[in-house]
Amino acid sequence: MNRQSIFFTITVSFIISIILVIISFGIMMFGSQKKMEHHLLEKYTPVAKMIYRQHFRKGGVNKKFKENFTALNYELFTRKGPIDGITYNPKTKVIVERRFKDSLLRVLQVNDRQFIYIKNRGKTFLVEDKNEITKNSKIYIVLVFAIILITLILSFIVTIKKLMPLKVLKDKVSNLGDENFDFECCDSNSKDEVSMLGMEFKKTAKKLKDIKEARNVFIRNIMHELKTPITKGKFLTEIERNEENDEKLKEVFIRLESLINEFASIEELISSSKNIEKNYYFLDDILDNAKDILMVEEDEVVGHFENKKLEVNFKLFSIAVKNLIDNAIKYSPDKKVEIKTENQDIIFENRGKELKYDLERYYEPFFANEEKIENSFGLGLYIIHNILKANNYSLSYEYKNGINIFRCKKDEE
Repeated sequence: MNRQSIFFTITVSFIISIILVIISFGIMMFGSQKKMEHHLLEKYTPVAKMIYRQHFRKGGVNKKFKENFTALNYELFTRKGPIDGITYNPKTKVIVERRFKDSLLRVLQVNDRQFIYIKNRGKTFLVEDKNEITKNSKIYIVLVFAIILITLILSFIVTIKKLMPLKVLKDKVSNLGDENFDFECCDSNSKDEVSMLGMEFKKTAKKLKDIKEARNVFIRNIMHELKTPITKGKFLTEIERNEENDEKLKEVFIRLESLINEFASIEELISSSKNIEKNYYFLDDILDNAKDILMVEEDEVVGHFENKKLEVNFKLFSIAVKNLIDNAIKYSPDKKVEIKTENQDIIFENRGKELKYDLERYYEPFFANEEKIENSFGLGLYIIHNILKANNYSLSYEYKNGINIFRCKKDEE
C-alpha cells in the first residue's frame, strides 16, 4: 500500500487507536483488580484478626462469640464439613488471596454468596458475609471496552466505504485523457463530500463527452453545408466569365462567409461553459437576419405574426430560425413556410408529409446519417434544439390537416 495514500493513513490511525484502547483496557482492568483487592482486604482483615484473637483466648470461639458475630450479619463456620463444601465447590471463585507469615486469608464467591476463608497455624475458619456482595466492576470495563472497540471498527468500515469511490474515481479521472467518459461508478444520492465530488466529476465527464460528440457533429455539418457552395463555385469558375456569372460567384463567397460565421456561432454555443449573452430584439429583425443568411425569396416566407420583443442571443437565435425556415421550405411541396405567433410562442407551418418518427429522434446528432434523407431533417433539428434550449425555448411538433406545425415555446424560468 502506498504510504502516502489516505487509506494507508486511516488504516494506521485505526490500528494505533485499537492498540491504545487495548492498553487502556489492560491498565483499567489491572487498576480495578487492585482497587477491589485493597477494598476487600481493608474490609475483612479486621474480621480475621478478631477471629484470631478470640481463638487464642481462653475459651476460644464459643457460642456467645458466634451469636455476637451473627449480630454483625456474619455467619462463622468452624466444622470441616461445611468448610470443605464451600472451598472445594467447583463454582467457588477466589477473588482475593493474601498470605501472611503464618496465616492465609482468601475471599471466595459462590454464585451470590461471599465468604472469608481464614487459616492460621493449622486451624481453618470460614465466614459468610451476609451483607451486600462485593460487585466486580470488571464486567462494566469489559462492556465499555467492547462498545468502544465495536464503535471504532464500525467507524473504520464506514470511513473506508465512504472513501472507496476515491479509488475508482482516481482511475476514471486518469482515463479522461483517453476520452473514456464512463463515470457510472459515481451514481449516488449521498450528500457527503466524496459522493458530491464524484457526481461533479461525472457531470464534467458528461459535459466533455457532449462537447466531443457535438464537435464531431459540428465538423460533419461543416463538411455537409460547405459542399454545395464549393461545388457551385467550382462550376462557376469553369464556365464563361460574364457579369451574371461573376455576380453568382460573388453570392457563393458571401454564402461561404455567412456559413463560416454561422459555424463559429454554433461552435461557441457547443463549447461554452457559461450562459450565453442575451438581450431584447424584435422578432421581425431576427427573421430578416435569418432570411438574409439563407438567401431566400420574399414570397417563400409568409408572415402572420405580431412583432414581439424576444430575450435571446441574436446571432444564435437567428441561426435556429434560419434552420426552421430552411427545413420548412426544403420539405414542402409548395416551397413555402408560414410564420405565426401565439402569446409568447413562435410557430412555423409548412405543407408536407408528417414526420415518420417522434421529434426527439431527430435531435440525435447522428440520426440523419442513419436514415434515408427523405426521412430526416439532417443536422438542422439537432442544432435548433440546442440553440433554443440555450435561449430558454423548447420545440414541439404536431401535424394537422396536412400541415407540419413546429412551435417554439418559451420555457418558464
